[in-house]
Amino acid sequence: MTDFEPALSTRAADGGASDGGATQGRVAPDGATHGNATAASLAPPSFALGPLVLGGRTLATRYFLAPLAGYTHLSFRRVIRRLGGVGLATTDLVQASHLVSGTPWARKLVATHASDNPLTVQIFGGELRHLVAAARWLEDHGYEAIDINMGCPMAKLTGSGGGARLMCDGDGACRLVAEVVGAVKVPVTVKMRLGWDRSRLTAPLLAEEFEQLGVAGITIHGRTRQQGFTGGVDLDGIAQVVAAVKSIPVVGNGDVRTVADAWRMRQVTGCAAVAIGRGALLDPWIFRRLARAEAGDWQAVNATPPADEQIDFLRSHFELMAEQHGEGLATQTFRKFAAWYGARLGIPEDLEDRLRRFETCAEFAEIVSEITARHGTRQRPIPTALIRVPNGPNEHW
Repeated sequence: MTDFEPALSTRAADGGASDGGATQGRVAPDGATHGNATAASLAPPSFALGPLVLGGRTLATRYFLAPLAGYTHLSFRRVIRRLGGVGLATTDLVQASHLVSGTPWARKLVATHASDNPLTVQIFGGELRHLVAAARWLEDHGYEAIDINMGCPMAKLTGSGGGARLMCDGDGACRLVAEVVGAVKVPVTVKMRLGWDRSRLTAPLLAEEFEQLGVAGITIHGRTRQQGFTGGVDLDGIAQVVAAVKSIPVVGNGDVRTVADAWRMRQVTGCAAVAIGRGALLDPWIFRRLARAEAGDWQAVNATPPADEQIDFLRSHFELMAEQHGEGLATQTFRKFAAWYGARLGIPEDLEDRLRRFETCAEFAEIVSEITARHGTRQRPIPTALIRVPNGPNEHW
């Protein structure tokens, strides 16, 4: 098999209870959000540390790379894993019907590698038969776990009955989950939002039902579909989902950008683990920070990676992307990362702008050479991806 074909792999040894039987300590409450905590505020935490057993797989850490449409493809997963601390990664969401029919892009979304482990594949769709067929295809091709997307708020998914739309029909959602769980032997998990809107917060009830139907775990994003990615994450809402299940792990998700954010989510909600999506784009070292913080290395929490490590990360990500997709598609796909990476990787604004427009591998190499020479001279500390700008030509901004 090649690096980019579905790979049969050996499942990690089964552990004990679903929470991994990890040791515990004590912590003073830390209410900080969106700002790295100081060493003094990060005493040994009171929640469980170390490995987590989810669906029979022992995961080394409780901090996961969440699926993020258009971003969490193979090259990003591989380069993030190299930095350390990732307990589990989930693929970009893939349409079940396209996966089964052999659509080339769908097959690329589930491409994996020996270093890309442990891995879960997330599937979506509005038709039960497609989801069941996709689950069986994944099991037959050696994948170890399947996640059903019931959380994506995008209209192109919900309009066809997939994503968060599935949460609007409780009976239908339960039938779907029961059929997928019954069709395969590998663990099946579900990712949800709190509900369609504030008047329909169905996640706790669905989580309770899904546990009885045999799902191995639940990931809950603390917003409704109506919110999209606006407004704050409702930690109390995540806590209600945690309280609704008896033994399966609940993974919290949403607005985690720092060690303090992740620990606060776990303290407030009681969730067994945290899935991080956009926070990993803003700071690819967040998983390593979390792993070292749990080991008591407080200096690593706020440490800035050396310049050569930052530049190596940028170069490695693009090289892995080009290796898989070829030069043309790699350049197109990589350009959207520039707005997320610029501030964290110390890229001057004009060079970040060039990264959003480059067209060849040679041009990329030239830009990286200039970044190396001018690293750290960036003026604006806020990532461009977080700055909202009007539509239309910039002369009208």
